[in-house]
Amino acid sequence: MTDSNRWLWLAGVFFSGWLVYLLMPILSPFLIGILLAYLGDPLVDRLEARGLSRTWGVIAVFALFGLLLVLALLFLLPSLGRQLVHLYELAPQMLDWLQQVVLPWVQVKLGLAKGFWHLEQLKSMFVGQLDKTTNVLTQLLSQATASGLALLAWLGNLLLVPVVSFYLLRDWDILVAKLRTLLPRRREGVVVGLVGECHEVLGAFLRGQMLVMLALGVVYALGLMLVGIDLGLLIGLLAGLASIVPYMGFVVGIGAALVAALFQFGGDPYPLIGVVAVFSVGQLLEGMLLTPLLVGDRIGLHPVAVIFAVLAGGQLFGFTGVLLALPVAAVIMVLLRHVHDLYKLSDLYGESGQGDSSGGSVEPPGPT
Repeated sequence: MTDSNRWLWLAGVFFSGWLVYLLMPILSPFLIGILLAYLGDPLVDRLEARGLSRTWGVIAVFALFGLLLVLALLFLLPSLGRQLVHLYELAPQMLDWLQQVVLPWVQVKLGLAKGFWHLEQLKSMFVGQLDKTTNVLTQLLSQATASGLALLAWLGNLLLVPVVSFYLLRDWDILVAKLRTLLPRRREGVVVGLVGECHEVLGAFLRGQMLVMLALGVVYALGLMLVGIDLGLLIGLLAGLASIVPYMGFVVGIGAALVAALFQFGGDPYPLIGVVAVFSVGQLLEGMLLTPLLVGDRIGLHPVAVIFAVLAGGQLFGFTGVLLALPVAAVIMVLLRHVHDLYKLSDLYGESGQGDSSGGSVEPPGPT
């Protein structure tokens, strides 16, 4: 590649990044639509292989997604909303319990000075906010009226998501084939190989890990509700969402569930044993069945890399960055593996064995 071509490519990359930065306010529905189309493409391909046309396969997948959304709206969201309100109402009582029961016990065990803990200000803040709950609906209506154009724009973006998803899902294979025809002929094999590896990583993570999160959320929520935890649905779903990072869902979920069980049942050991049993069963299912079956071992994303990617994406590009963080991180990991292989084959890597700092040669070790 000549110097002029390099500068042309750099200018193109810079211009593309600048354009994406300018268009960020309208990119969210398109990114969500691309994500839904990518997740739904294997289902449509299977229906198409069984004799359905591409359009009817897309309609069937959309009907399935719509049915799941309606069921969630009818059954899940009302219960979840009630538990959120219940948690908000219990906050002052939990602070009292924390201040009068838990913290004195910790204080005695650790030998801390009397009056070490002070939660009166936090408690008064929660109580003051609870007095204003009757005006929440009025405030929301006033905000919606004052920012009517913003609300209409948000609703427009929300309605745009299924439209974008439908057309992308219907023409997904055509778009992929056209993009492949644009590749340089001499580099087509290399690029197709890299894209194939990225597809494996993205597919394993986006489809597999999301299914694992959903399954764990259901297992945790049902188990905690069977144990009798009042906030079981909320804690279970929170633990399922946190499972996007390995072991974080277990740590967050069992910690919150044990605190909720201690607050609700006091020192009764049976609910605590039940909570430990629920999360132990969830971990066994995840390690022995869900992750090997749905995800496999091809992700290559370290838990620390997942956390950093999400935080960095949100810091740099807001909600759009959060949506792009994990796919971009997965692609970067694939590319870095190839860069590592090229570096191991390069002359730069081999220079370390040609001499030392004193100028003498370094002989390779002989056979043992």
